[in-house]
Amino acid sequence: MIRVRMETRRLGNTNLDLTPIGFGTWAIGGGGWGMGWGPQEEKDSIGSILEGLEAGINWIDTAYAYGFGLSEEVVGKALREWGQPVIVATKCGVLPNDDKTPRRFASREIILEEVEGSLRRLQVETIDLYQLHWPEPDENIEEAWQTLLDLQAQGKIRWPGVSNYSASQLGRAAALGPVSSLQPRYSLLNRQIEDEGQMDWCRENNCGIVCYSPMESGLLTGKVTREWIDSLPENDWRRHKQEDHPVASLLRPPKLEPFLQLVDQLRAIAEPSGHTVSQLAVAWTLRRPEITSAIVGARRRGQIAETVRAAEWPLGQAEQDAAVAGVDTFCKAID
Repeated sequence: MIRVRMETRRLGNTNLDLTPIGFGTWAIGGGGWGMGWGPQEEKDSIGSILEGLEAGINWIDTAYAYGFGLSEEVVGKALREWGQPVIVATKCGVLPNDDKTPRRFASREIILEEVEGSLRRLQVETIDLYQLHWPEPDENIEEAWQTLLDLQAQGKIRWPGVSNYSASQLGRAAALGPVSSLQPRYSLLNRQIEDEGQMDWCRENNCGIVCYSPMESGLLTGKVTREWIDSLPENDWRRHKQEDHPVASLLRPPKLEPFLQLVDQLRAIAEPSGHTVSQLAVAWTLRRPEITSAIVGARRRGQIAETVRAAEWPLGQAEQDAAVAGVDTFCKAID
């Protein structure tokens, strides 16, 4: 298999050079857990990963939580089939309840157990980037971060990172040892890291940012219609989440109609240059120098190859301003 060459960006204080698009595997964890995306065939998952690697992506982000081991197992099989070096990132600190819904909890004991399971499922000797999935419980932040530093010293992981941390929590971890990366949610519809200090902190502390949900969990693909919403499986988390959820609420009245109008506006911004709404959404996140890479998911062949073109689209200022203006108008309308 031949990989298309794509530019790379150095991740913070590490020696990892990541492509601006990373392959996200949340959805290929299947529908059998509390935050699943519906049924998923293994052959489709592996095919989509291989397509992403063929398109030039050089790193994959996964987590034990995604299907509680299923996603990591599939990634391991895909890597074995690919047979060439790939940077692998995974996460710890989300555990299954008895009903397979996720529970956030990180401690030294649990992390030491989780890392061994992840190594085995991924079929690797060392994890390139190992991340704490959530800063919960807050009182364990120092204990959990020190555990990752110890795993780095032992050679089990190359670089330690965190996900969903606030600026103050990043500072608490960094007091023990440098934080290599932050994985936050970041999109046109969610700009919290710009306003709450994480982006500034990462820039000032040479901490890379690999953002997740740049397409807002599929809502900014340009494919959302009422028919698409009705077709979502019952075990797709976007269907069963509560109406006040920031993503799920946009798929229901009274926010649905204004949201569909916003997507039309974004389409009008993207199409003159031959691009799609999804490419606009991803390119918008990559416009910031603090963002090392945007994590983009795919569930079958034919999806990721289109999205990676966003890495080659330097958004003009007029396009950036128009996109932000449209989103700001939308947010005022639903407030």
